[in-house]
Amino acid sequence: MADPAPAVSRIPRLIERLAARIPKEELLLDRPKAAVAVILAPDPDSILLIRRAEREGDRWSGQIAFPGGRWSPGDADLADTARRETREEVGVDLAGVPVTAILDDLAPRTPVLPPILVRPFVFVLTRPVVLLTNPEVDAAWWVELDTLLEPDLLRPMEYERYGTLVRSSGYHLEHGILWGMTERILTPLLDLLG
Repeated sequence: MADPAPAVSRIPRLIERLAARIPKEELLLDRPKAAVAVILAPDPDSILLIRRAEREGDRWSGQIAFPGGRWSPGDADLADTARRETREEVGVDLAGVPVTAILDDLAPRTPVLPPILVRPFVFVLTRPVVLLTNPEVDAAWWVELDTLLEPDLLRPMEYERYGTLVRSSGYHLEHGILWGMTERILTPLLDLLG
C-alpha cells in the first residue's frame, strides 16, 4: 500500500489572496489604537490563538484571541506593537518576520468595551514554535486551519457578559468559544480559502 500523499499547504494560496485585497483602514485620531498578530505556520497549516487571563477590569478577560494589545509610545508603528505584544505574551520573536498582510481595522461593536481601534497584522512562520506565556495569557496553542474550516464549527452562540446577553456567532473549539472581534478577524481570513 502506498503512503498517503502529503497534504498541500493552504498558506501560499492564502498569502496570494491577501496580497490581492486592500484592507479597510479606519485609524481615527480620537481613538486609542491597538494591534494583533495573526500568525500562521505550516506542517500542519495552523494559526496561533491565546486565551487571555482573567483580570479584574479587563473587558477581554478569558477570551480566546490573537496576541496583541495597545500601541505604546515606544512602538515605531502598529506592526511594532503587534510584534512587541506577541513577544511579551507568548515568547514568539517576530523581529525578523515581515508583515505578510494587513487586515481590516476593527472597532468593538458594543458600548461597554473601550472605544479602541484594532489593526490585525498577518505573519507567516516557517514552522510552529514553542509558546511561552506570560501572566496576561492563560493558555496558547496552535489550531490547525483544517479544524477551523470544519462544517458547523462556526455557529450561533449566546454569551452573558457584564449583565448583557450577547447573541453572535462563534467558533466552538475544544478550548472554548472564539467570538467577538477575534471572530470578525478570523472569519474573513478563512473565507479567502473558500
